[in-house]
Amino acid sequence: MGSLMRGLRLVLAASLLVAVAPAAQVVNAGQPTLAHLIGQKLVVRMEGTTPSADLLGRIRRGEIGGVVLFGSNLTTRAALIALTTKLHAAARAGGQPHFLIAVDQEGGSVKRIPWAPPTLSAPAMGRIGSASVARTQGADTGAALHALGIDIDFAPVADIATTNGFMYRDGRTWSISAVKTALLADAFATGLESKGVRPSMKHFPGLAFATRNTDASVVTIAMSKTRLAPGLKPYQTAIGHHIPMIMLSNATYPAYDAVNAAGWSPAINRLLRGQLGFTGVTITDSLTGTAHARGRPVSALATGAARAGTDMILLTGSEASTSATFATLLTKVRQGTILTATLRASYARIVAMKAGF
Repeated sequence: MGSLMRGLRLVLAASLLVAVAPAAQVVNAGQPTLAHLIGQKLVVRMEGTTPSADLLGRIRRGEIGGVVLFGSNLTTRAALIALTTKLHAAARAGGQPHFLIAVDQEGGSVKRIPWAPPTLSAPAMGRIGSASVARTQGADTGAALHALGIDIDFAPVADIATTNGFMYRDGRTWSISAVKTALLADAFATGLESKGVRPSMKHFPGLAFATRNTDASVVTIAMSKTRLAPGLKPYQTAIGHHIPMIMLSNATYPAYDAVNAAGWSPAINRLLRGQLGFTGVTITDSLTGTAHARGRPVSALATGAARAGTDMILLTGSEASTSATFATLLTKVRQGTILTATLRASYARIVAMKAGF
C-alpha cells in the first residue's frame, strides 16, 4: 500500500497542486520569484516554543519552505498542535505552497517527541528482524506525528552498522546486513507514508564507515566504490518504492567526489538521480555544525548545495543566521553563481511533493 501511495503521489502531484491550492499559490508555482526559488529550499530551526513575528513573516513571504522542530520547541501536546497550526496557517495566508514541519523521530536515542512512537529503536527492530513490526512502528509513528501537524520524519536511518561506526555506537542502525537494513528501513518508511507523513531516508550514500559524528567533525570516508556499494542497497530498495525524500550526508567520499561532501556534491547528486533513478526531493543534513567544523561560512556550503542541485537545505543555526543565508543565496543567484534553471528544477520537485499534503 505504501509503495502504491508513493507512486500515485508522483503521478498526480501537478494536478493536485492546481486542484487544491489557493489562487495565489498557483501563481507562485507557475511563475516563482527568485525569492520563492530560494525560500522554498530552506528548512530552518525555530527559536523558542512560539514562532516569532519575524519567522511568521518569512513564512508568509515564502522565504522559507519548512522548519525542523527540536526538544526546545516542545512543551505539551496541545501547545505543539497550536504551534504547527500557526505555522501552516502563515503559509496559507501568504498564498505559499504547503509549509513543511519536520522532526527527527527515529526512535531510541533520537526521538524529539518523547511521548510519541516509535516505541522500539532501530537496533531493537533489527534484532526482531520483522518487516511487519517495522512497518507497524512506522505507521504508529506516522499516525502520531500526523495528529500533531507534523509533515516529515527525518527517518529512517539507512546506514549499515559497522562496529567502528558512530551511528552504530549511538544505537541508530538496524543491522550489519545491507539486505536486512534495506528491508526494515523501507518497511518503516512505508508505515510512515501510510499515515500521511513523508519519510526522509538518510544519510546518502551511507555513513557505515564514519567513525565520528559528521555534525561536529570533518569526516572523509576513504573507501572504494566496491566497499561503498552495499550502503546503496537500502536506497535502491526505497527508490523502487518511490521514496519521496532522501537526506544527503555531510561526509566526503573521494571514490565519488574528492572535494565536496555529499550534500553539496554534483557527482553524488548525479549518482542518486542518474544511476539510481531517484526522482524525489533531496535535502542536506544540517549544514550548521559541519560548517563550523570546517571553518567555513554556512552560506558557502548552502551555495554549494544549491549549485549542485540539492533540492532543500537544512539549517539549524539561529533565525538571524538562516535569514542571512537566505539573503546570501539570493545575491548569488542574481550574480549568476547559482543557475536559475537548477533552482527551478528543485522548486518543481519541492512543490510537487508539497502538493500531496
